Amino acid sequence: MNQKRKLGRTDVEVTPIGLGVMEFSGGKFPFNAAFPPISQNEKNAIVKAALDGGINWFDTAELYGFGQSEQTTAAALKANGVQAGQVVIATKWFPLLRTARNIHRNVRSRLRYLGGYPIDLYMVHQPMGLSSPEAEMDAMASLVQAGKIRSVGVSNFNVERMQRASAALENHGLHLAVNQMEYSLLNRKIESNGVMQAAKDLGVTIIAYTPLASGVLSGKYHQHPELLQHSASFRRRSFPGLIEESRPLIQAMQPMADKYSATIAQIALNWVINFQGEIVVSIPGATKVSQAEQNAGAQNFKLSEEELAQLDELSRAFL
Repeated sequence: MNQKRKLGRTDVEVTPIGLGVMEFSGGKFPFNAAFPPISQNEKNAIVKAALDGGINWFDTAELYGFGQSEQTTAAALKANGVQAGQVVIATKWFPLLRTARNIHRNVRSRLRYLGGYPIDLYMVHQPMGLSSPEAEMDAMASLVQAGKIRSVGVSNFNVERMQRASAALENHGLHLAVNQMEYSLLNRKIESNGVMQAAKDLGVTIIAYTPLASGVLSGKYHQHPELLQHSASFRRRSFPGLIEESRPLIQAMQPMADKYSATIAQIALNWVINFQGEIVVSIPGATKVSQAEQNAGAQNFKLSEEELAQLDELSRAFL
């Protein structure tokens, strides 16, 4: 069931579920408070579980510890005997207070931290650079032409900026591969603000991040509300209302989980990668081997059209 999908109109092929490795930046700025440090041995085991589960791609970024996530992901791949070119690596340039001229210098650092693994997808992480989308895409296109990266994407771009980025790449004979956006049953804004439709029109893949709504869609907080007391402060502040709002959704997913011998989280992930057809892939993270196994298993079945529609109806308040 986990047949690979092309990223946009490029030749880069990925499994519907990848492994997001933002959590591998734990202990390093700016996520030193958000994520606890994970030992390299545990990272090796998490990556092994992802690989064993059929996952073929890993999503990292400069911002994830400014090399920490990239370097330790590469070390984990090497520990598991993965050769350069055997998996797909996605990373991102952080544009804050930078111009497009920085992209060329920056990619050298990304490649150094990745320790011999090539960059299959290079993205502009946020729409906050000092240069226009056109200038950023011109710089990215030159990296493709120089053989430094395979494909180009953006992240958190609205409709207008995504369209401008796509048009700029087309001028170089290239296609915008992806727009990485937050998307889950509890955050469907890209369906109502035009980004999803624009991506379909342009042939751009959506990479869905935070597909489990920071754990709410696992159902664990509904079943064990006391877990919130030991969670990060942002969860304690924002989750109680969300937990109650989403309770009917969680209750509807339980019999589906039973039917597919799956978890509630796997049902939520399966909806993300199937409701819109094949245009959406997703990058849930993992801090434990069991989470990586669960994420990978979410691509081994497919909810029925009726089930997808039922979850759509129950989550329309989050459009």
